[in-house]
Amino acid sequence: MKIDLSFSTTQFDELQLRDKNIVVIDVLRASTTITIALNNGAREIIPVASIESAVKISGSLFGEVTLRGGERNGKMIEGFNLGNSPLEYSETAVKGKSIIYCTTNGSVAMAKSRYAKTLVIASFVNLSTVVDFIKNENKDFLIICAGRLNNLGQFSMEDSVCAGMIVQKLSKIEGLALELTDAAQAALALQKAFGKSIFKMLKSTEHGKLLTEIGMGDDLKVCAEVDSVPVLPVLNGTVIKLRKEEPV
Repeated sequence: MKIDLSFSTTQFDELQLRDKNIVVIDVLRASTTITIALNNGAREIIPVASIESAVKISGSLFGEVTLRGGERNGKMIEGFNLGNSPLEYSETAVKGKSIIYCTTNGSVAMAKSRYAKTLVIASFVNLSTVVDFIKNENKDFLIICAGRLNNLGQFSMEDSVCAGMIVQKLSKIEGLALELTDAAQAALALQKAFGKSIFKMLKSTEHGKLLTEIGMGDDLKVCAEVDSVPVLPVLNGTVIKLRKEEPV
């Protein structure tokens, strides 16, 4: 099993990701929020790359069962129902709903991966569940860190440490023939250096500081809770749903 890794999405287009097995990570906050929303009963997540796409798609769906969620620069988009805080996606808010989802980085990575053979959403909150899935699949995987600042592809510490933790857990599985690319080994080194206290690390990152400044500091605590939401969001056709074996 070969594990490759990219520290941003800018180097890829949809065709390059076609038929690949992909893990997308956007710890702060898209991956975490999607995992929590689906665990709280959301019917499906429809990731889109732009606000214009979100508006277009929502116009063709039933308003009473469809929500628009997402952010730009950490704040809720004008006219949307929800922002990007995992705390907003409670069972009361999302149960039975389809959510059109647009964020600065995470949903862009997911939309680019729509033709993947397998697409899994990973974060700290469902990390071991993702590791178990990759182990059982026993196929080559590409881990994509959503990064920071769409179209600029800046490095994200939190996504990279999360990726490194996935690599670390895979490397400890006996009998698993694992081949790591240079990028995967770099993420593993970052995890060893910065992964001892996830919450402390999140607070120290550029995006963590931004969220704290705009009053979203409580989101960091939710995003730092390793294995707190042990479910697996996967691509199902053109939408993201919980893997069938997982309870809704």
